[in-house]
Amino acid sequence: MRLDDYARHDALGLAALVHRGEVTPRELAATAAAAIAKLNPMLNAVVETYPDRIQDLDEATLGSGPFRGVPFLMKDVFGHEAGRRIEFGSRLCAGMVAQQDTVYTQLVKAAGLNVIGRSAAPEYSMAGTTETALYGNTSTPWKHGHSAGGSSGGAMAAVVAGLVPMAQGTDIAGSIRIPASFCGGVGLKPSRGRISFAPMLDENGYGLAQNFVQTKTVRDAAAMLDCLAVPQPGDPFLIPRPTQSWAELARHAPPRLRVGFCTAPLMGVPADPEVAAAVRRVAQGLAANGHAVEQIDPDFDGDVALRAMQVLWFFGFDARLAGYAARSGHPVSEQTLEPVTWQVLQRARTLTAADFVAAMARLNTARRQLGQIFTRCDVWITPTTARVAEPWGRYNLGRTDVAYDDMATAILAPVVQYTLPHNIMGTPAISLPLAMTGSGLPIGVQLTAPPAQEHLLLQLATQFEAEQPWAARVPPLHVSA
Repeated sequence: MRLDDYARHDALGLAALVHRGEVTPRELAATAAAAIAKLNPMLNAVVETYPDRIQDLDEATLGSGPFRGVPFLMKDVFGHEAGRRIEFGSRLCAGMVAQQDTVYTQLVKAAGLNVIGRSAAPEYSMAGTTETALYGNTSTPWKHGHSAGGSSGGAMAAVVAGLVPMAQGTDIAGSIRIPASFCGGVGLKPSRGRISFAPMLDENGYGLAQNFVQTKTVRDAAAMLDCLAVPQPGDPFLIPRPTQSWAELARHAPPRLRVGFCTAPLMGVPADPEVAAAVRRVAQGLAANGHAVEQIDPDFDGDVALRAMQVLWFFGFDARLAGYAARSGHPVSEQTLEPVTWQVLQRARTLTAADFVAAMARLNTARRQLGQIFTRCDVWITPTTARVAEPWGRYNLGRTDVAYDDMATAILAPVVQYTLPHNIMGTPAISLPLAMTGSGLPIGVQLTAPPAQEHLLLQLATQFEAEQPWAARVPPLHVSA
């Protein structure tokens, strides 16, 4: 199969070729491997491939789901598959091997996907860019040397560049949506509790994290939601799901909606003028299509919320790293952790239960403030990120000039300002590449909805995709270029 033909299909498109017998799963795996070999030296999105899933693939082991035979990458953070390495982007965990499958991995395989390797991620998913001392820096396909975002930057860069049509993404503060914004793909963060974290966790990050995929088309995201949103025994809670499949619902026109939009700084970072203009154009277009549109700026102290989030993220971080050290055989030290991570570890050792309880109380206040948004609208639109992809070195954990107390303003707020509120609320949010800057970089626009209302986002996203089919855009770093 030719690389350009392979790369023009989304995941469902490739699965259809397999179903019709026009290509075999082994041929797709070989083509994906060729794409990785060709472009990954420039992109640095893939950190490992699995020969037994490529040239030695036993097609009888593939699941029978709607994505049978389609190549897929697991993120180097929560893609636990028994017997495979999982290193969390950290020298401390170099060579560490997962002991058991997650249910997520089992469902991915049941969907028919062929997991051919791992995508790059920053150390412990702690940054909005994918730059590590372990594996180096991942580039957006649109401009070499500019960030692919994080923490699912390797996954999204690989998808947009045509290496694979879909890859795992996780999101605790925007880690699915930030790379979608920087790379020009589709990044859906589902509602809290929609995708199970069984069996090792109840709710990752005290309910702040979600586990899903990075895609280039809306229909792939909708179909994958049907495959992954499967409640498991012992899950802490279940949330409502529609009576129809998300794949079906995504094809329906949305009802007339109350739409709010916001470009105001939520954590003190003004949106770039081109980014703000893109959001306003989207709002104007929705108004022209008959939706009721108004500006809604929340009464929300983003700086207080972000610093409370840091306490939740890093409370117990020292114990977590000690556990990894015991498994990997590497010591916890300044030689095995990046400089900002080392600073975080020192603070984590001082955090108390009282700090944790106070942080939870502050986030409850933030959640109540933010929740007022959806008393006024059905869908709320913001930038995904205040800025488009920037050069490497600005938001990474290798900076030696950033102490723990500077972390929020120096490397977090500029990328998580608009995404983090939806981790706090547990609300679904999707980043769509609805504009480009004059310099040729994608602009992500974020559509969000109340809990359990993913179908509204998918319906609107499908309409936008029909109006401007972004999957046809070819970045400079692309396997067909």
